[in-house]
Amino acid sequence: MLLRPLAAVLAAIFLPLPVQAAEVQVAVASNFLAPMQRIAAAFERDTGHRARLAAGATGKFYAQIRNGAPFEVLLAADEATPARLEAEGRAVAGTRFTYAIGQLVLWSPRAEYVDAAGAILRRGGFAHLAVASPRTAPYGAAAAQVLAALGLADALAPRLVSGENIGQTYQFVASGNAELGFVALSQVMADGTLTGGSAWQVPAELYAPLRQDAVMLERGADNPAAAALLDYLRGDAARALIRGYGYRF
Repeated sequence: MLLRPLAAVLAAIFLPLPVQAAEVQVAVASNFLAPMQRIAAAFERDTGHRARLAAGATGKFYAQIRNGAPFEVLLAADEATPARLEAEGRAVAGTRFTYAIGQLVLWSPRAEYVDAAGAILRRGGFAHLAVASPRTAPYGAAAAQVLAALGLADALAPRLVSGENIGQTYQFVASGNAELGFVALSQVMADGTLTGGSAWQVPAELYAPLRQDAVMLERGADNPAAAALLDYLRGDAARALIRGYGYRF
């Protein structure tokens, strides 16, 4: 009988076991769903881990997490909610970071309908203006700040159509239920180009910065896929995708 060389035997004994692929439950702010779907596919390809995504309003996610929802990572549309969860002990201290800074746009699916300076808001000629709920959606709060800064909040109040989150708000406009609306740039841009229609990119000085923070939630503390996903979001591949949807860092 042939004997295996000692080195081969030792190598077989002490060879590191491959890391077992795991799954992570991710709550994703609606504005970030499109880039996150692409990131999740790349993440699975590169690491073997799978990210299960649920999209919605950050404020609603906060309530769900407090009530025991099984999310392990939160990708919020603001910085306040992850910080609050961390302070309450519902998120892992030291894992919070800004993964993107969002940008607000006034958008219509009609070409040349929204002018490059947003003058249509004063000129009128539209029946409905879609905005996300300022109570639950940070992009809705930003839209309210813009209207206040322009002195148009009272004048346009009767025309506002409020979406529960920025995803629903985008659907109001895309479906024609509102002629135009304040949405996230990421919803109407891909690979650095407007995907259709016309838009006014709202000057950053008209609303508070939309710093979007990620955090590992308490349920994800022992999940290697949760830690791997947060690391992946900081990497060059993910950041290139995020930048293509109009986000800043």
